[in-house]
Amino acid sequence: MFKRTFWLVPVAAFSYAADLPIREVILYKHGVGYFERSGPLNPGETARLDFKADDMNDVLKSLTLTDQSGGKVAGVRYDASEPLDKRLENFPFALGTESTMATFLDHMKGARIELKLGAETVAGAVVGARSGKGSDKDKVLERETVTLLTDAGDMRIFDLASASSIRFSDPQLQQLLKDYLAVLSHAQDKDRRSLYIDAANTARHEVVARYTMPSPMWKSSYRLIFKPDSQPTLEGWAIVDNTTGDDWTGVHLSVVSGKPISFISKLYEPQYVVRPEAELAENKPAAPVVFSGALGADAFANRAMAKAAAPAPMAAPPGSGAGFGSGTYRIAQESTVATADGRDAGELFEYSFAGPVTVKKGESAMLPFLQQKVDTRKLLIYSEKFGLHPMNAAEVTNTTGKTLDGGPITVYDAETYAGEALVETVKTGDKRLISYGVDLGTRISTAWDSSRDVVREIHLRRGVLTARTAVEEVKTYTIRNVDAKGKTLIIEHPERSGYKLLNQKPAETTVN
Repeated sequence: MFKRTFWLVPVAAFSYAADLPIREVILYKHGVGYFERSGPLNPGETARLDFKADDMNDVLKSLTLTDQSGGKVAGVRYDASEPLDKRLENFPFALGTESTMATFLDHMKGARIELKLGAETVAGAVVGARSGKGSDKDKVLERETVTLLTDAGDMRIFDLASASSIRFSDPQLQQLLKDYLAVLSHAQDKDRRSLYIDAANTARHEVVARYTMPSPMWKSSYRLIFKPDSQPTLEGWAIVDNTTGDDWTGVHLSVVSGKPISFISKLYEPQYVVRPEAELAENKPAAPVVFSGALGADAFANRAMAKAAAPAPMAAPPGSGAGFGSGTYRIAQESTVATADGRDAGELFEYSFAGPVTVKKGESAMLPFLQQKVDTRKLLIYSEKFGLHPMNAAEVTNTTGKTLDGGPITVYDAETYAGEALVETVKTGDKRLISYGVDLGTRISTAWDSSRDVVREIHLRRGVLTARTAVEEVKTYTIRNVDAKGKTLIIEHPERSGYKLLNQKPAETTVN
């Protein structure tokens, strides 16, 4: 037993001679990538670009097309966002995954078809078609037959297994079938949408298509390498992910440090406006009006005259307030206590890899963009939240001439792993403190030695009372170095609202 399934897919409906491969990729930190495609487009050709359905809004918002040969692109088309059943409802066909030839033809009753049976071609209108079981000696076979009303007026039954070809006599219906199958074939990948670029029928075109679409943000990772009697080296690696569905083969790749503004506009989905209902007032039926009784003509006139003659309410004098008489009193209190080449791209910074880069679809890559000596000194950092021990740290000054994108730093000291740190983006010439381990050779304790003496000053001038309060507190840090080597220690003392240092000058002040 066997079942014949009818899936006629015309190859010519899906072949597009022109190809626009990806030439350039720029990845940003805010979830968007810039892509440039280019390639030749002969007269009358169409190039197809495939995207995820969720990416179409950004593509339609940012797409630009350039013909470097001086010609013009005829137009751009793209798949509608309608569901498959809505796109198919206007076709006169019905095909399912289990549809047979007989089932298909039975739905096409009345349509004229042409059957090629060996050297004979038979034409006629479809009366019906059915599937049934027949026998061939000891075998049971499933037969598919079609009944046609021929031009001679006879109804004849034909075995579809004997037909070498079947086509609709109406060329428009045959073209509809091709379009119907094209929609079905393309809908098999439900998440993909196609954009078509049509060339004018004049000359050969060199088309460049540029657009942005959602992309994973690129990530940076660093290695800070300390060596004896040598300036530390900082290595930077860019981690990129290709989730576009296309191979990046020999592309020019750049990564950008910075976050330009980007948003999603709903351009792909059809939008409908709810229109207001309007009706002429004269078309509305008149409703009865109920009038209240009058107060009397004299009373009404006297009331209107009294209202007109009444004086305006008196404005309050400036600064007056309820219960304060003619003066205003305010009380105020105040407390006193090689990689990649780097360049500036406007407000952003771009790392451009010199050689071509290849990253296959569904793959990721780690590419070096920095390897330079940097001004760095080792030290310790202590904050009371650390507990008993300070942290091994380094003060890194960005002397690379490039913006260092934020990311993790793995520290190597004396050719061994020493710890890890995390740093925010550092502009050229700026410096950062990083901590990468606990120094067990140093112990620190803190204590408050505060008399908390309160001093108050009260001033009264021109109706304003100012009270000034000062509280003096002393914090003592006790530090012990149990190692034989000397160390540089930075104490991180948090700022307290309303207080200031009296006899110490901070080496550096941050936001807190």
